[in-house]
Amino acid sequence: MSERTRALPASYPARIAARLRLAEGHVAATVQLLDEGNTLPFIARYRKERTGGLDEEEIRSIEQWLASLRSLDERRATVLASIGEQGKLTAELEAKLLGVETLTALEDLYQPYRPKRRTRASLARERGLQPLAERILAQRREQALPAEVARAFLKEAVPTVEDALAGARDIVAETISDHAEIRRQTREKALRFATLVVQRVEGSTDEKGLYALYYEFQSRVDLLKPYQLLAIHRGEAQKVLRVSLKILERDWQQPVRSHFSEHPLSPWAEQLRLAAEEGARRLLLPAIERDVRSTLAAQADSHAIQVFAANLRGLLTQPPLAGRVVLGIDPGFRTGCKVVVVDASGKLLESALIYPHPPQKQLREALATLSALVGRHGVTVVSIGNGTASRETEQVVASLIQQLASQGRALHYLMTNEAGASVYSASTLARAELPDLDVSLRGAVSIARRVQDPLAELVKIDPKSIGVGLYQHDVDQKALAAALDDVVESVVNQVGVDVNTASPALLTYVAGIGPKLAASIVAHRESHGLFPTRAALKKVAGLGPKAFEQSAGFLRVRNGDEPLDGTAIHPESYPIARTLLKRAAIAPQTVWAERQEKLDRLRASQPLADLAAELQTGEPTLADIWLQLMRPGRDPREDVPPPILRSDVLSLEDLVAGMRLQGTVRNVVDFGAFVDIGVKQDGLLHRSQMAPGERLKVGEICDVEIVAVDKARGRISLGLPGQG
Repeated sequence: MSERTRALPASYPARIAARLRLAEGHVAATVQLLDEGNTLPFIARYRKERTGGLDEEEIRSIEQWLASLRSLDERRATVLASIGEQGKLTAELEAKLLGVETLTALEDLYQPYRPKRRTRASLARERGLQPLAERILAQRREQALPAEVARAFLKEAVPTVEDALAGARDIVAETISDHAEIRRQTREKALRFATLVVQRVEGSTDEKGLYALYYEFQSRVDLLKPYQLLAIHRGEAQKVLRVSLKILERDWQQPVRSHFSEHPLSPWAEQLRLAAEEGARRLLLPAIERDVRSTLAAQADSHAIQVFAANLRGLLTQPPLAGRVVLGIDPGFRTGCKVVVVDASGKLLESALIYPHPPQKQLREALATLSALVGRHGVTVVSIGNGTASRETEQVVASLIQQLASQGRALHYLMTNEAGASVYSASTLARAELPDLDVSLRGAVSIARRVQDPLAELVKIDPKSIGVGLYQHDVDQKALAAALDDVVESVVNQVGVDVNTASPALLTYVAGIGPKLAASIVAHRESHGLFPTRAALKKVAGLGPKAFEQSAGFLRVRNGDEPLDGTAIHPESYPIARTLLKRAAIAPQTVWAERQEKLDRLRASQPLADLAAELQTGEPTLADIWLQLMRPGRDPREDVPPPILRSDVLSLEDLVAGMRLQGTVRNVVDFGAFVDIGVKQDGLLHRSQMAPGERLKVGEICDVEIVAVDKARGRISLGLPGQG
């Protein structure tokens, strides 16, 4: 490998900084921190001075580009070695290989040297027809006709002149198809001007007409929407749709002729034209079609993954209904409704089965059971799963609320996304948490706990099973899993985790922990009791200095021996925090209002920059410490409006155009957002009803206006008040 290849890694920060428009020094520091084994949340929160305050998304982009560049250079080294072993690595070719900056460009250059299975061109070369192919490529003006020249190449394996010329054309066709610049230019034109043609496969089954829009469909590829591509790909995979790419002749002929032009006075011009047309039809265009479709699929996947990730973040950052005793119901018809009551900590208190719906129709008994559970345990909120029989169960709960209201007792309910509850019910974690509870009732526990702390409960489920995605089963599953794990990790560390109550699933996502250490922490907690301090975590088997450094700031020990352990202040900054508290005359028991007043007074007495210099810390770190001392242990989810609690049921018949309601965003897709407004069917807030650039997120509470109601099809069109 050349010196230039070995020197490439040194240029990573500069190349990444240029692409992302960030300061090279900050990128270099971030790369170094990542290479030292630091986690992304730790770098973003506790190393702001070194990174210049880069946020998580910027650091993640650096991490991804770094991995991409390293992967490119690993592949580059493999390609250089392969061509070198063939004895074909010229100085000019090496310079080109070292200069390309994308994997596609690298593979284009490698194409002529890639070890191939036996092709028509390789067979022709074996038969000695390479010199004849070179005559075609040279396009010399000469007197001898191709047929005359070809006779010199006749042999047993090449019995006729046409066989000789055909073999030579095969070599030329492959040469043209393998040409890196022709591939690049044709691919670029195809990505702009090619047409995707979709037709229904004759005799295919599509009973529900899911792909009816695409039975006869054409679109220029640059105009295709991601959701269209995902639907087409699914229809093709299910053998309902046939897909092809139409590339205009001019879009491949121009690149070919710019590198292999026919000379009008050469007797070989016709042979070159035939070879080019054959090479395009048989080799070049199929390869470009694969490339274009692969690119389109990757773009659609990336978009769908981004939508899923954004929806998941919204779901995980919903505010908890802390301190509530909750009754959870997993609705059902024939098998009944599974009912549980959990206390404010999520501990199961009691369970029951009720059968208010057909075929049993035991409504009176069901209401009596629910009323007794509410009275016995002081339930204030009912969480109803939104699956089968959910709206019928909602009617039952509304009747219960009316009964209790007549007795002066208040109760509210909300509909809860139950996606993944059945997955949790059958999981190893559910068996460990609820070993004596029937699997059918575990889902109800999950539904109840989701309103108490959505984050703590939803991390127990594979993110792909949470149900806020778009074609999530059709996209790149590895990329999807990585993106969703990034979101969960980000939210968990943003919120912080109580180390004395957290499940292994929640601890797994804490920076520096992972599944094995999470299990060790829980085992240590069960064997030795609650952790009195963060420092006590160092006694956990396998939790070394690096893991403690990465995780400590995201773990909370509430009401422990060290008050600072309940904050997001990292233990490495405790001396600074204690100095500030001492200067402000703040004791651990100082109430919030007085604490804020004293800290404000201290800050007014000295500029932050001067104080940071005096305490030998950076301004960003000092500012973060200050915020934590002002509001210790603050949950960032407190800034989000709480979920809507309902006490009565609306039906589709109650809705009229112009009615204004509050709703909860359940899913966000390309064409709008689905909003739960308290009736059986979620309403669609189409993007045309929103202001340009307006974005909603899953879990957001929003005011909506009924635009239209299609009772026959159960469809509700929504708008935003004031946008009409």
